[in-house]
Amino acid sequence: MPDEQSHSVVPPARPELRKSLGVLDGVAIAASSTAATTSIGIGLGVTAGVVGLHLPAIMLLAFLPVLGIAGAYSRLNKVEPNAGNGYVWVGRSLTPWLGFMVGWVNIVAVVAFLAYTTAVTGSALLQLAGDAGLHRIGGLALDPGSTAQTTALGILVLVAVTLTAVTGIRAAARLQAGLLVFEYVVLLGFCGYGIVTGPHDFSLSWFDPFAIPSATALAQGMLLSVFCYWGFESAFSVNEEVRDPRDASRAGITTLFTMLALFLLGSVAFQRVLSEQELAGHGAQGLAFFGDRLASQPWAALPLVALMFSAVASLQAGVIPTARAMFAMSRDRTLGPVWSKVSPRYGTPASGTVLIGALAAGVAGLALVIPRLADMIMATVSAVGIVVALSYALTALAAAVRFRALLFEDWRQGVRAVVLPTLSAAVLLGLGGYLSWSFYTSADHFEVSADNGWFLLVTPLAMIASGFVAAAWAKWVRRSPYFRTGKGTDADAPRLLATSR
Repeated sequence: MPDEQSHSVVPPARPELRKSLGVLDGVAIAASSTAATTSIGIGLGVTAGVVGLHLPAIMLLAFLPVLGIAGAYSRLNKVEPNAGNGYVWVGRSLTPWLGFMVGWVNIVAVVAFLAYTTAVTGSALLQLAGDAGLHRIGGLALDPGSTAQTTALGILVLVAVTLTAVTGIRAAARLQAGLLVFEYVVLLGFCGYGIVTGPHDFSLSWFDPFAIPSATALAQGMLLSVFCYWGFESAFSVNEEVRDPRDASRAGITTLFTMLALFLLGSVAFQRVLSEQELAGHGAQGLAFFGDRLASQPWAALPLVALMFSAVASLQAGVIPTARAMFAMSRDRTLGPVWSKVSPRYGTPASGTVLIGALAAGVAGLALVIPRLADMIMATVSAVGIVVALSYALTALAAAVRFRALLFEDWRQGVRAVVLPTLSAAVLLGLGGYLSWSFYTSADHFEVSADNGWFLLVTPLAMIASGFVAAAWAKWVRRSPYFRTGKGTDADAPRLLATSR
């Protein structure tokens, strides 16, 4: 019978991805996925609505546990490079159920992120059209704050970048590198000018975490900031396509420190130029408003062009690592075989890449139930922040368990390999738990709205619950050997402990 072979305990021949990337390519992919310009242009306004004029403080605080997570990713990557990374590492060190959960929530979080970024891209394009004097097409008034219009336009861009990602990761990395250079030149120029000329006085209280309004604001601000850093690990998702696995680690760590510098620069610049009300009130159009305050047209449009490039690059960078994570899961038969089909022409998981783009477009369409773009962004970022914190925490705990012997062999290495990841995981789990409880107690009814606590809680819970359903299907219907061993198809990769130090 056909199913007998598919249920065999002998794993199929492992599909291989083409090795073509260096450390700079990894940085380009990770930096594009993190999308500093998008995070600064939109994320800072959303976060300011929670923590007020304490953006530098919250960005520094969030960086500390994320740095511990990055160290865990780097060590695990050195001993077991795998496109599925957290899925394989957590399954091997903790339990296959939690490993599958890490892989699953990362997939659904990226699909949600792609849907939200699709709308952001469309909004940027509509804002640029307005700057160029185009405010109406036929009888339709163009509105960059309309979820319907921005989503429709953004889906067209998503289709284009998905097809580009199919043709090869090397070409995608080169495109992203070019976009990044333009983004960063504009971002550094405008933020630097804003810091020097802004009308609002600089204050050290901006860096004081104890001045944040409440514990709930601190927890939500931290998770929103973690969301801003999210994406540095994309460098590890393409580690089977780099010439040296250590390049993936270098790319991930380099990207993370670069993001910290850019976020601090951007937060200080925004607070020098904009008031708290202006910063929190412009949502997806915050960067355009910032540019208008500093320059006249056409120069004022440059930050908006940078935002559009950042959104386009992050769309492509989101598709690439997600397709590769699903490629790794498909090799282990925890997902269907379509995800591990490698294009003989391009050496990429082409079918999976196209399907990821299609799923994101479908979710973007579902987001139309939230008519205001700003509300959709807030709801998406809050949900993704919670599931990303869960994924990061479980990966850090996997590293702590895997390298626990170092505590007795070399205490310095033990602190870095075990203690710091454990503390980072505890912080993120604590923040996620506290914020979930705050959402639960903040409302007495359910409503599809960005200010309804039950809606903000149900969304990430649905993402997590769907993972248990998918895991049960993989275990008992697909009969994946992964649930017996927790090991991926390349679990016998070199893993000498010395190489992790």
